[in-house]
Amino acid sequence: MGSGRVSEKFISRSDKVAARMLGDEMMVMSVVDSTLFSLNETASLIWNAADGATPLSEIVEREIVAKFDVSAADAYRDALALAEELARHGILRIADRPRAAKR
Repeated sequence: MGSGRVSEKFISRSDKVAARMLGDEMMVMSVVDSTLFSLNETASLIWNAADGATPLSEIVEREIVAKFDVSAADAYRDALALAEELARHGILRIADRPRAAKR
């Protein structure tokens, strides 16, 4: 379960958004204030994998490092910065623990 150096983060999409893929980009609109976001291919991969149960480090390894020529450390740093930015806008949530699995 991780190296202990960095506490794991879990990301999930807000239920107060509307999202749709257009080509390689994910368009996300906040239903709270109608703010529109355009996520590039890499950000869209993270968005689609944000289930609240999968650690962000695992999402980065599976969706980013496996598909692009980037180090895990750089990819994780960028993914966390993206998640924090989207969380500030209320369209993504970041937690220190996974969401309970739906049964």
